[in-house]
Amino acid sequence: MRTKRLPVLLFIVLGFIVSSCLTCEKKEYIFELSGPESGKLTIRFINIFSNSLDSAGEIQSDYDELMNMWFAGEKIERDYPMARKFRKRLYEANGQLCGEISMEFSTLKSVRLYRYDLGSPYMINTTTMPDDGEVFQSSNGEFGGDFMPVVFWRPENKTLRLVTTIAKPDTSCVSLLDTWRANTKKR
Repeated sequence: MRTKRLPVLLFIVLGFIVSSCLTCEKKEYIFELSGPESGKLTIRFINIFSNSLDSAGEIQSDYDELMNMWFAGEKIERDYPMARKFRKRLYEANGQLCGEISMEFSTLKSVRLYRYDLGSPYMINTTTMPDDGEVFQSSNGEFGGDFMPVVFWRPENKTLRLVTTIAKPDTSCVSLLDTWRANTKKR
């Protein structure tokens, strides 16, 4: 009987260890097309926060992940391996910590867009977004709905916008804005 308790206890302990989570409220994708297959993609991460147990160590750990994996690291480059000329920045907007990453692309598939031919609409399947849990919120295109989770944009559109929601902050969430401000002042 005693040996069955160990796996359960281990599972509970591991749950607390990995319970902190770096996330954001929503993401905005802006595709600016400069040719039929090329352009620039800007991704804005709006309201970056830690979905933690509110301990300073977990918040700092999530901030370190943000800096080391996302902005100093190559997480985005791995998510978009065929894109190039990546630019990254963190900034404050409306009392929230936000991030912005831009990249250039020479093929639509580099940034998960699709177009059957020149007369067809531009398309993106919202279920293939890089972050788990992204849910369609709005677009300047037409969304196919739950049974066809694809956004369609008219062929003449040159700026394609898509907003997804990821996590809704609640009382257990802590904005990383103060941590970012404190670390920015140290430099």
